[in-house]
Amino acid sequence: MAFVMIREAKEGDCGNILRLIRELAEYEKLSDQVKISEEALRADGFGETPFYHCLVAEILSAPGEPQGPCVVGYGLYYFSYSTWKGRNIYLEDIYVKPEYRGQGIGSKIIKKVAEESEQCLLSQVALDKGCSQLRLAVLDWNKRAMDLYKALGAQDLTEAEGWHCFRFEGEAMRELAGK
Repeated sequence: MAFVMIREAKEGDCGNILRLIRELAEYEKLSDQVKISEEALRADGFGETPFYHCLVAEILSAPGEPQGPCVVGYGLYYFSYSTWKGRNIYLEDIYVKPEYRGQGIGSKIIKKVAEESEQCLLSQVALDKGCSQLRLAVLDWNKRAMDLYKALGAQDLTEAEGWHCFRFEGEAMRELAGK
């Protein structure tokens, strides 16, 4: 019987991570927006000062089974800062291949990211210097994901506080920069 292990991604996982990023984008009907490369993932996540951190869900085969380890999900996160609350973790992506959903893998990834948040909290001299929030965003039609996040204790800020997320990119960024 196979079991799942949630572990920190290694540089050699970037090909699998990119494959899963593309699957997620296809699931979200946004495939045309994926511009990242395996090389960029390597440079940005495994350099001297990483821009992101990543966990992977790996299925490990039982002894005697022919299939080797297989990466079936990931959670990509980074540290951010709230002027109101201090240190935060932002979960940029969480994805589990469809055939492995419903087995608790997504919950395990989120809980492991929360542990990372807790480690951030515990590694500080005082609790008020630690991570205070784990944030993420979800498309409004992805009810299954929203239900999972709520079941795990997340608060929907759009419902509760009316927050909307905005983004500047491309030409809008160039105009802001005066270029």
